Order: sequence, then structure tokens, then C-alpha cells
Amino acid sequence: MRAALAGLCWTAANAPGWARFRASLASPEITQEAILRRYLGENARTAFGRAHRFASIRSVAEYMDRVPLSGAADYAPWVDRIAAGEPAVLTRSRVRALETTGGTTAAKRIPYTLALQAELRRAVAPWIFDLVRQDPALARGRSYWAITPVSEAAERTTAAGVRVGFEDDAAYLGGVARRLVEATLAVPAAVRHVPDLESFRYATLLFLLRARDLALVSVWHPSFLGLLLDALPRHWDRLVEDVRRGTLRPPRVLDEPVHARLRKHLRADPRRADELAHLGPSDPAALWPGLRLVSCWGDAHAALHADGLARALPGVRVQPKGLLATEAVVSIPFDGARPLALRSHFFEFLGERGGPRLAHELEPGGVYSVVVTTGGGLYRYRLEDRVEVTGFVRATPSLRFLGKEGNLSDRVGEKLREDFVAAALAHVFAGAGVSPRFALLAPDGRSYVLYVERDTPLPAAARLLQEALERHPDYAYACRLGQLDPVRVFRIAGGGLEAYLERARSRGQRLGDVKPLALSPLDGWSAVFPGAYAEEPEKALLGR
Repeated sequence: MRAALAGLCWTAANAPGWARFRASLASPEITQEAILRRYLGENARTAFGRAHRFASIRSVAEYMDRVPLSGAADYAPWVDRIAAGEPAVLTRSRVRALETTGGTTAAKRIPYTLALQAELRRAVAPWIFDLVRQDPALARGRSYWAITPVSEAAERTTAAGVRVGFEDDAAYLGGVARRLVEATLAVPAAVRHVPDLESFRYATLLFLLRARDLALVSVWHPSFLGLLLDALPRHWDRLVEDVRRGTLRPPRVLDEPVHARLRKHLRADPRRADELAHLGPSDPAALWPGLRLVSCWGDAHAALHADGLARALPGVRVQPKGLLATEAVVSIPFDGARPLALRSHFFEFLGERGGPRLAHELEPGGVYSVVVTTGGGLYRYRLEDRVEVTGFVRATPSLRFLGKEGNLSDRVGEKLREDFVAAALAHVFAGAGVSPRFALLAPDGRSYVLYVERDTPLPAAARLLQEALERHPDYAYACRLGQLDPVRVFRIAGGGLEAYLERARSRGQRLGDVKPLALSPLDGWSAVFPGAYAEEPEKALLGR
């Protein structure tokens, strides 16, 4: 009842934001210009504002002329000053935390201010209200918002006392919104303090299994939830017994302070345990009869895993998220499309030719790289995310994420990019009528290797993928010169996604933020994945 009441209050609180967002869709130019003027006025007296003479900027064109395009490296010295405790560096709005990204390259620290949290709420409100408007049952059950395990040894504040990172997704929202969301949560935030990955999954599953009324799951990459579900059979009997007794017995013994924080959320539930024992772990959708929706990434290479999640949860709607980055919200699911989150930040878009374009200047079918200015103090910041305009919601563009602009593999001039490789793999798998559990293309010596996890060989996969890659003129030229040999195939024996995530974690990425991509510029994956290169008899089947 408490969760249902909080869900209804949360829905009602989001209604005004839904109405304002819906109204703004008709006037993106006016909405966007007002946001930029507010940034300039509020932050004119910051260190960054004075350096770029915000007070004298009178137009959008002048702002674009005065402030250069930037990236993470450009902001590192400014963020260092914030970490050292200096106020009013990038914004007048107080910095609540420095959030570390889970990017594919070096980690970045993004200032999270009160203003940025308000901007996130302006994106979440129309999304949530639109969901409940279509399916009111979503407001009556509990929810799971992704929680990422962290090491207790990780730095949680800077030397000057500035917080590093948030506990869970709900904390990004701040204020009353956070408290309302937390009242609906099935899994307590303290689970993040379980450092062992298998024990973290066990504890998460225990709390999820206890929540028969689970209605909404929001994760980032669909593989995060897929791996949780994969762990169910391994621990089923023990999980059911823990539900029955109100205990918590993960694979590795927890530190007593962590165990105590989680234990207070547990109580014996024999009735639920009997129900679970009768159902068994083979049909996850049956375990949560009220589960209505899973929100996760569903574009680019994530579509492969989202499709698998939909098969594992028949009858549950899997809704692709809009484009959300640690730095900003770019688009949100709304009214069957994914319009630009134009009430949240100021956006620019870089096309193949010409200068930056504004939201109202985008063309149908156009492909652009996203640039944001936010209340967190990022000014003309290149997200390095490529998007395609798929249509318009009233006058506002609807966007589809294509891939990371910065994820490039270029050993001999082939210049393979994430979105191109993702499309090539999708073409090959669609043509074969299969959906492998895991797939990755990466260089190894003089050739690229398709690392694929599937029970049976994929006929002609190497040949078809080679043909698809040769549609890229630079890759084809490198092959003609003999700089690159044809694609090879490495069959992963099992646990491909787990091995991929573990390598990412070892490089400092957070589990919940890792985006399994279609392309890796790193070599050495044959030593990471269990399995072997396709042997000669199989190569004939693979078109070699």
C-alpha cells in the first residue's frame, strides 16, 4: 500500500511537467533560446562565465561564436577546481556531486548541480506520466531502478569534501522526486555496497523475488537485467529458502555492517516462498505477474540484447529508452516517439557539412552529432553521440541513437566506427535469421575477429560480414592493399557477456554503465573469452 500510494503521488507530481513538455513541442526555437538565455544570465559571474564574457552575449549566434566546442579534456581543469572546493567555477548552482561516467575511454567527472537535477526531472516527468497515462497499473506496483555495485574502498569524497557519485538512479533526481521514487523501490540502495558481483546479483534477486507486485524495471543496458535473470537457476533453491525465512545468504559472506543494513528490509514470507517454489526459475515473467514494463537502451548494438530480454519476458513490454548520458538527457520516450528533451538543456547538432544546427533546423533523415549546454556547467560540450532524425513530434525532432562517434578502430586507415559495425552485424544476423547471445568485432593482428556466442555455427557469417564491412571504402581499400586479412571467427564457449563486463570493470567502468558495443578498438579478446577460433572444417560452413 505504501508503494502504491507513493506511485500515485509520484504520477500526480509529474502531471504538470508532462503538460509543459507537451506544449513546448510546438515551439522548439523559443523554448531552446529561453534556456540558453537563462544559463548565460545565471552564470555570467562564474569563473567560466567571466572568461567567456557571458554578460555581453546577446544572441545564440554570438554564444556559438564566443564559446568554442569542447570535450571532456577541456573541462578537466575546471572540474579540478570544483573538486578542490572552489565555488562558482562553472555554475552558480551548487554542485551536489561529481559523477564519474562509465564511458568506453578514460573516466570523466561530471558536475551534478541542483540545476542539472531539475533538468533531469523535467525530462523524467513527461516520460513517467506518459507511461502511466497509457498503463495506469504501472503506478500501483513497486519498481526497480538500476543499482550499481561499488567498492567500499572507492573514493566517495574529494579531499575538499565534494561528494563523488550517487547511490542509485533515484538519487539523480534529488528533492521530493527522489523520496517518492525511493518509496516505490523493491531493492534498497544499500545493495550497492555488496562488492562481490555474484553476491550482488544474489541480493538483488532476493529483494526482487520478494516483490510480487513489481511493475516497472528501469535499467541502462538490457544485458544488466539479462544477467540477473541468468543467475536465477544457479541460486534458486537458496533464494526461495531465504524468502521463506527472511534471511540473506549470498555466495560470499557479507561484511556485518552491510548485512545489517540489508537485513532490516527482510522478513519471513512463507506464502511467497511457496508460490515461487511452485513456479520455478524457468519462466521469469511468471514470477512477477504484475510486471508491465522494462525500460532499457534499445538502439544500435543494444537492440541485440533488448530482443533477447523481450524473449525472456514474454508479455512484458520492453521500451527502448531515449538517449540518456551521464552528462545530459537528449531524448525521451513520449507518445510513441522519442522527441528531443528540449526543456532540459540547450542543444546543437553537427552535421556532415556546414556549421552547427539548432533543434528547429534539423531535417528528416539527417544524421548529426549532439552538442549540449547544461545546468551542470557543460558549455557546447560534444557528447560524441550520433543520432538520426526519424520524424517530428509536432515541431520537435524525434531521434534515434546510432552509436558513439568516438568509438573508432583505425589500425591501418580503415576507420571503422561503432554505428557502421553495429549495422553490419545486424544485417548479417538478420539475414541468417539468428540472434546470438553475444557478438563483438575487434582487431587481432592483421584481421578483424567476430567474437560470437551461439550454440551452433552461423553459416557464411565470416563471408557476409566481410562483404558488409567492405561497403566502407577505407576498410575495403585496406583489404585490397593487403594491409588487412579477411574477417575471422572466434566462437565463444559461454559467458561472453560476463567476460566483456569483467574486462570493462577492470578498466574502471561501473557495471550499470557499461555499454556492450558492437566494436572494440582493443585487441587481446581471445585471451578474455573462453572458446577458440573456428577450426578448418567449420570454416567451410562459415564461408571461409
